[in-house]
Amino acid sequence: MSSLKLTFCTGVGTVTGANFLLESDKTKILIDCGLMQGSHTADEENRKDFPYDPRTIDMLFVTHAHIDHIGRIPKLVRDGFKGIIYSTLETKEIAKLMLLDAVKIIEMESKTNGKSPMYFDVDVNQTFMLWQTIPYHQEKPVASDFKIYLKDAGHVLGSAIYEVTYNGKKLVFCNDLGNSPAMLLRDTEPVTDADYLIMDSVYGDRNHESKELADNRLETLIKETVARNGVLVIPSFSLERTQVILYKINNMIEDGVVRQVPVYLDSPLAIKITEIYRRPSSVVFFNEATQKDIAGGDHIFDFPKLKNVMRSEDSRAIVHTSNPKIIIAGSGMSSGGRVLGHEAHYLPDEKNTVVLIGYQAIGTFGRQLQDGVKEVMIKGEKITVRAHIENISGYSAHKDSDHLVEFVENTSTTVKKVFVVLGEPKSGLFLVQRLRDSFGVDALYPERGKVYELPC
Repeated sequence: MSSLKLTFCTGVGTVTGANFLLESDKTKILIDCGLMQGSHTADEENRKDFPYDPRTIDMLFVTHAHIDHIGRIPKLVRDGFKGIIYSTLETKEIAKLMLLDAVKIIEMESKTNGKSPMYFDVDVNQTFMLWQTIPYHQEKPVASDFKIYLKDAGHVLGSAIYEVTYNGKKLVFCNDLGNSPAMLLRDTEPVTDADYLIMDSVYGDRNHESKELADNRLETLIKETVARNGVLVIPSFSLERTQVILYKINNMIEDGVVRQVPVYLDSPLAIKITEIYRRPSSVVFFNEATQKDIAGGDHIFDFPKLKNVMRSEDSRAIVHTSNPKIIIAGSGMSSGGRVLGHEAHYLPDEKNTVVLIGYQAIGTFGRQLQDGVKEVMIKGEKITVRAHIENISGYSAHKDSDHLVEFVENTSTTVKKVFVVLGEPKSGLFLVQRLRDSFGVDALYPERGKVYELPC
């Protein structure tokens, strides 16, 4: 019997940095190549040489366009990768925006930290020379010994589950599963016949609040902050979370449940990604309720007093505009971007509110706020936290513990081994035990860098 080798190069022991290596006797495949984020050693980790020779890699499968899944692809190319990159069309288009934004940040950081940039514009451009697209639901031979089939992961626009077939056995890579039923997107498609399953565990040890409760909480926080004549700051991921929040505020304004106040979308990247979401070709990937709203003439990402802020000088001018107002800005974990300037200004005032609507990785500024610290440092300045800090988990784009278990149940009678990755140890190990207890499956939390033999 032949076998495959599977190595989790990064993306275990942490939520970020997805990078997995799958090898047969003939072919070497990477699944994702993302940035490590959050920890104080993340920059050092990202700069390290890959634990394989990029020149020997035949292809790279990209599950979706979040930076912790794509952020090191230009470094891979710079270091010699010349294979083929595969993803859906939507992932490719969003990834280009994300990586062009990332290279600017990397170059700016290099001027302050004195380190050479990890990669340059030329590496990003070369990356997309190698990139090909595959639609959902179309089986494609990608080598003499491998075929792939993409299903909708329901996580972000363009996100995919990769079903990889080798010698009649099916390996399924789920490098972030969507929180279905989602606010905008179609449900995650089920997997029923996996032999080996690789899955995320971001929320493996806890469940989200209901989406109805999330809507009610956001509505209440807007009303309370407006009543205090304060500022509501929402650190938001440019991809998916921003579009969900725009859609929710649009609905609240249309239904007359919140007062119309200025809403500043202060993220050039989020503005550009939202334009991809607006395209008629993207509507087919939305759920039935969202498609019905659009068909009825609703411009779901537009509403009165929404202001798109592209220029940095206009961002800095927001502070001089009158209250109350809402500011949506990146980054979602407050680890950089324009939101830090807003937080520095608005955190000391108890009239204001900061709403955390996504996962906050250990070591990030957002995690400090979530943990309730009363004093923070922003760009060398000590800031006292008096603003209301609120967390809404119902808008997460990741499946929670119960729904991860439910996903595995669909293939529990066929799966030989489940690798639980992309989660903090506490979360991942909890999910491993739940899967063992619930279905008797061979679930494990793999070691980084260890080679696992998969009989095929």
